[in-house]
Amino acid sequence: MSPTLTAPIPELLDPKADGAAGDGAIQVQEQSAGSGEHAKSASKKIVAESCLSIIILGASGDLAKKKTFPALFHLYCQGFLPSHQVKLFGYARSKLIEEDFHRRIGGHLADSGKYPADLVTKFLELSTYISGAYDDDDSFRKLDKIISDYEAGKDEPPRRLFYLALPPSVYPLVAGMIHKNCMNKRGWTRIVIEKPFGKDLKSSEELSDQLGSLFSEEQLYRIDHYLGKEIVQNLLVMRFANRFFVPLWNRDNVANVQIVFKENFGTDGRGGYFDEYGIIRDIIQNHLMQVLCLVAMEKPLSLSPEHVRDEKVKVLQAIQPIQDSEVVIGQYEGYRDDPTVSDESLTPTFASVVLRIHNERWDGVPFILKAGKALDTRKAEIRVQFKDVPGDIFKCKKQGRNEFVMRLQPSEAMYMKLTVKQPGLEMSATQSELDLSYRQRYQDVVIPEAYERLILDTIRGDQQHFVRRDELQLSWEVFTPLLERIEAGKIPVIPYKQGSRGPPEADKLAEEQGYVRTHGYIWIPPSLKD
Repeated sequence: MSPTLTAPIPELLDPKADGAAGDGAIQVQEQSAGSGEHAKSASKKIVAESCLSIIILGASGDLAKKKTFPALFHLYCQGFLPSHQVKLFGYARSKLIEEDFHRRIGGHLADSGKYPADLVTKFLELSTYISGAYDDDDSFRKLDKIISDYEAGKDEPPRRLFYLALPPSVYPLVAGMIHKNCMNKRGWTRIVIEKPFGKDLKSSEELSDQLGSLFSEEQLYRIDHYLGKEIVQNLLVMRFANRFFVPLWNRDNVANVQIVFKENFGTDGRGGYFDEYGIIRDIIQNHLMQVLCLVAMEKPLSLSPEHVRDEKVKVLQAIQPIQDSEVVIGQYEGYRDDPTVSDESLTPTFASVVLRIHNERWDGVPFILKAGKALDTRKAEIRVQFKDVPGDIFKCKKQGRNEFVMRLQPSEAMYMKLTVKQPGLEMSATQSELDLSYRQRYQDVVIPEAYERLILDTIRGDQQHFVRRDELQLSWEVFTPLLERIEAGKIPVIPYKQGSRGPPEADKLAEEQGYVRTHGYIWIPPSLKD
């Protein structure tokens, strides 16, 4: 018996998505239970009898152990991967027996305490391990034979999902092996690839050409886990389902927008990898740009994946070239102490970049994208700051501006900073907030991790929250010239102390763009004890 759904999850399964009828997509239907005055309706998932093979390549690596398998485990525990329907195949070069493989991934599954421990054992029984090279036809034919044996005798068309938890350098090689030896003969085949999708425009286009020669765009899922975050997914609903935001969300009312990513730790053993890419490639060009598109886009014709992605592309097309005077890059002191980092490295661990969108809605509004490591706190948020109120009779400028803040992590929340009367006999103003803190408001709801949602979207064939090739190309067109100037030494890399806000020049840049920082105000998430 498959485990029951322990918490409500939004409707994520569409039998019509990317797969003609009969592709074995999971289906959901509502059934009523009971009758009479106190009858209650119950939701029950009806799962089509179609086997699903999920093949994780690079199964012995950190990404698979820490992200991919835990996400699959949580989907299993919530009833989305029924044991009679799903088989997991781990594939890697490491010479492991199956017991060792289970021990490796099992240690990352039950630490949350959300699910009974015996579910780990049941989940591991669904997985098997195959050792093989990434450049060997015989190994991939062996993998195909094992998958085909599992699919044998099934009436409905089987489904194959290949998850490449591998370095991008081997994507073309492995994709070629899959295409040559492991394609599904009766049902669909889908390929999930992780960022980075290249290092610049040229390498990204080469990778896209190589993958595009093997698979159609409908088969490729470029995963950016920020698009699976709960608050990011709420952006479209918040913007387009609330009447009072419609007249405010434009250049007439918005002074500036900041999209911020901060970590309070350094590279933590990833110095060699990070030094090859830097903070702009690692965070800004992908995660923060995807968020920017959702903040700035026009309302799509529908929630069709292509309609949504079309509007994101229009935002990217309207972004003007980045000016060096509107860029601050830095490197934290001690970064080069990492033995895997060059003593001469100029790789930025901090960047603040101003983007300008040349269209009717946003002309003149600076979008400040800021990301850094070894800073004073850990958070990711969107901060929309509104212009001052005309005719300020309450001297509100002393209190700070209205802001709408969407906190992506930690402690997911949306809150509006606004000026209110200070309680008491005096007519004085102070800043407070209207607050929707998820941990307090949705205490009985399990908020899924980003990878859970995106893997489930892949199974159902919904590409709305995945990066399309033209999005990727346009984003690289924005940042490649800047990266070339940085690597040529044309923009100075400013040292900053660990645990600081980053280079002071970044705060000065934000002030020059019209950002007004509220001194003395701190947002405090509501306590469940209140």
